[in-house]
Amino acid sequence: MGMVGIAFSDCYCLHTCGDVDIWEYTRGHIMQSTEKQEFTTSRGTRFMGISLLIGIPTLLIFAFLLSPADDNMDDAVRLIYVHVPMAIFAYVAIITTGIGSVFFLWKKSRWWDTVAHASAEIGLILCGLVLITGSIWGRPTWNTWWEWGDVRLVTTLVLFLMILGYLALRQVPANPEMRAKRASVVGIIAAVNIPIINRSVEWWENNTLHQKSSLTDGKLENLTLFTLFLGFIVVGISYLWLMTHRFRVGWMTTEIETAGIAELIEERLNEGNSTVVNSQPQQKDGTK
Repeated sequence: MGMVGIAFSDCYCLHTCGDVDIWEYTRGHIMQSTEKQEFTTSRGTRFMGISLLIGIPTLLIFAFLLSPADDNMDDAVRLIYVHVPMAIFAYVAIITTGIGSVFFLWKKSRWWDTVAHASAEIGLILCGLVLITGSIWGRPTWNTWWEWGDVRLVTTLVLFLMILGYLALRQVPANPEMRAKRASVVGIIAAVNIPIINRSVEWWENNTLHQKSSLTDGKLENLTLFTLFLGFIVVGISYLWLMTHRFRVGWMTTEIETAGIAELIEERLNEGNSTVVNSQPQQKDGTK
């Protein structure tokens, strides 16, 4: 990892002092090296993929056909079987981003930065789906698509926008190490928002339409509880499957970028050495 930092530092100097655009060079190098990349699949990801092929249809059958309707929410309760698990694993994804960001700033490890980046992308998808399914569920239940006075809704939207900002920062043209540092700060702040969202129903009881958790009060029927936990399993495996693939793609991209930067540095050094050698006879002739 020390060599990576040296490469980034030298590369930045070349980018600012030389006439070669390092980022265009690296992008071209990545495109040329795509065919040499290994697949991101493995025995574990194939097992998870097969499990999802079985688990997703099973969850849909239980959620929308076999589970009973609720006395108060009627058929709208069926969205809870995917809404709640996606919310929990959105929290997991953003907390993982926060942890990865902390370790990147502490250890200067590109591995942790790749973990944080990969998890943030999945967290953004899950958070967006939580907002969408929550709005669909809220229309028949609360008689409104959106309620700005609901603290949990607003804080979840803030989380979504923060992760969107995190990913936008990673696309800003800049030195990769500096870009990762700035994004890591946003990732840590986003993770701090998770406890606020989770406890908002208890902390602001009068400013939320959300009900408190009913998992531990023993009021859920057996089939309802089974379907909900099946949703947790399916969404959890989905997160792990996506996370594994996205991390491997990100890590391979980092390796290719590092190799391209090192190659460019070597080329520029060779050019500099050849220029010095070629200019020496001219200097001698000038002296005479």
